[in-house]
Amino acid sequence: MTITQDPWESLHTSALLGTDRRPLRAAALPFAEAVDQADPATALLELAALATVRRRAGALPVPAAGPPGPAAPEDARPELPEPAARRLAVLLAGRAGGSGGTLANLAELLPQWLATARARGLRPPAALIPGLLDAARARSELRTDAVALAGPLGRWLAEQNPDWRFVLRTTTQEAAQRPDAPVDHHLWHEGLFAERVTHLTLLRRSDPAAGLELLRSTWPTERAEDRLLFLDALQDGLSPADEPFLEAALGDRSKNVRATAAELLSTLPGSALARRMAERARAAVRLAEAGTHLLVTPPAECDAAMQRDGIAPKSPTGRGERAWWFGEVVAAAPLSLWPESTGLPPEELLALRVGDSLDETSSSWADDLREAWARAAVRQHDADWARALLGPAPVPPTRGAGRARAPRATGAPAKLLAVLPPGERAAWTAAFIEVHGLGEAFQLLGACATPWTPPLSTAVVTALARAAASGAYPWSHSGVLGMTERALAPEAAAAVEELAAGAAPDSAWAETFGRLAGTLRFRAAMLAELAG
Repeated sequence: MTITQDPWESLHTSALLGTDRRPLRAAALPFAEAVDQADPATALLELAALATVRRRAGALPVPAAGPPGPAAPEDARPELPEPAARRLAVLLAGRAGGSGGTLANLAELLPQWLATARARGLRPPAALIPGLLDAARARSELRTDAVALAGPLGRWLAEQNPDWRFVLRTTTQEAAQRPDAPVDHHLWHEGLFAERVTHLTLLRRSDPAAGLELLRSTWPTERAEDRLLFLDALQDGLSPADEPFLEAALGDRSKNVRATAAELLSTLPGSALARRMAERARAAVRLAEAGTHLLVTPPAECDAAMQRDGIAPKSPTGRGERAWWFGEVVAAAPLSLWPESTGLPPEELLALRVGDSLDETSSSWADDLREAWARAAVRQHDADWARALLGPAPVPPTRGAGRARAPRATGAPAKLLAVLPPGERAAWTAAFIEVHGLGEAFQLLGACATPWTPPLSTAVVTALARAAASGAYPWSHSGVLGMTERALAPEAAAAVEELAAGAAPDSAWAETFGRLAGTLRFRAAMLAELAG
């Protein structure tokens, strides 16, 4: 009995073993006469291509499993303007027509387009939704905006195509806030970890009490690493109502969970933990009788009560243990403690000399105190303290005064900036860049809301012009340049085009400025289409 091998299996076997070990029996294969068999390897590839077409052409449609399901639900949102729809097609394709290399990577502009279209309550044409879902499948950071834009049709399609099942597991703020939305926590009980975190976060934003109750219902069975990130989600809508749960979490078996619970409690000025930390901080820092300086007495030990309040007995930073304990206590104490206990506002407290209670001439605790106050300002979102710690916006030196010095870096300036209102943030950063350039501005710019304000955009463009004139190479500012393509105000395009025209032809700066100008024009058109 002769068994005839499937032609495709014969090709597959030869490809796996190699044509030297398994010679190609081309004569027995369909279309063998259509290929040149002088080179077996080439013949194998050509026959595989022909066989692939043959197999696909001969495929029969799969019989329907049953009667057609319900049609996709209606979507009442207005459809995108036609120019905006064409722009989305370009962004999804990742190319900009004949622009060649004169634009930024369009994939980096897609998130801004999606966020803007979503904020305007628009819906894409039905024909573009499959491409949108494919893009979101490949890039998880796009999913929230893409699923919201795809709307009910996107969810209907996801029910038909297993590749898009992530849509059914993605909760959007729009869906969570619908008054008629059913209370369905299947994602919390059945979803992947990231989906559970998103579900809890959105629920906390719309109904903090319900979010806390959901977390409480499964808390004892969660893994320690999961409990840690679930606690982070409680930052949304955090209030005194969460204190009993967080106070109980101070006894968790995971030290990281205990530390996170303590940090959240320290942001509630009226919590019992905040009061305990205030007592410790009051004992550690006092105003000298003369009122001219502050005296520091760091904790002598990390007792059991301090450990329960989230302070690790061993310093994880390499600092001395007493300095570590001191910083943790002051960072967790309410900032209102200091003006109340000294009668001095933040600016005057920061101007005081800091000495050791045993050696008032020593200033070794000054940096530790300022760094702890900076952490407290970020944790408690205290704009007055953040403003005082940052200091006034830099100003250029007067003629003959020498080069301006960068402001003292207290803690993390970018984190302190993030506490300030967006307009003030942008103004401070613009002043910094005007004086100090872009060398230390990357993190500061990252803390500013996008698109950047016109004054901040002007300061960045001017600083780039100075960098080009100084002989620096563009790649020395690659981080900032990458950010400008997404964040610079599109109105700055004309100024950037002037820089491109003034740069040496075919130079790296001419190419950089030309690319940036083209990207800004592209973004300006993109935003105008969505507004239209």
